[in-house]
Amino acid sequence: MGAVKTKRMPRAVREQQMLDAAVRIFGQRGYMAASMDEIAELAGVSKPLVYLYLNSKEDLFTACIRREAAALVEAVRAGVRRDLPADRQLWEGLGAFFTHTGENPDAWSVLHLQARTHGEPFAAEVTAMREEIVAFVTQLILAAAREAHRDPDLPEREVAGLAEALVGAAESLAAWANVTPGVGARQAAATLMNFAWAGLGDLMAGRPWAPPEEQPGPHAG
Repeated sequence: MGAVKTKRMPRAVREQQMLDAAVRIFGQRGYMAASMDEIAELAGVSKPLVYLYLNSKEDLFTACIRREAAALVEAVRAGVRRDLPADRQLWEGLGAFFTHTGENPDAWSVLHLQARTHGEPFAAEVTAMREEIVAFVTQLILAAAREAHRDPDLPEREVAGLAEALVGAAESLAAWANVTPGVGARQAAATLMNFAWAGLGDLMAGRPWAPPEEQPGPHAG
């Protein structure tokens, strides 16, 4: 009997097929529980071929993180039209973020849960992605300040803190939305806009909230 001939597939296409399978298995089962046998079976290839292309489980997981991180950043950037008012830019950016994480829950699990809980170098890959998104949100906040015809040079620490808080809230809300039936991208984005934009709007209008002055203690004086 002759050898069974299989249809040749370009290496890049085959590799993406393996990454698709790996993201699904890692996202649903977790990094430690996922097996290369499962990934190979889902991808429709042999386990030796997975190792030939991607070397090891660790390298495969890293490749998944890098691909999904790049896809998320690109989705957020592509979702924002710079010709819109600042609040619309933020709204569309959030909508793009929640749409992408909602449509790719396994990828979001890899980025938000798995990569962060298994140490370096996985956590470092996600940190780099997060820093890029924070930098992008920082620019949106600065654009809002310019649009409000106020001094665009808000204190650097304050702008950085606002961007970090907004991104952190979006991450937590995406994790919640993905496990809560009936919560779509539009609702998640509206929830965060209602939470964040009122405060940002007041800040841009020169009405920042300030903590009350400390009162002297009973033994002061």
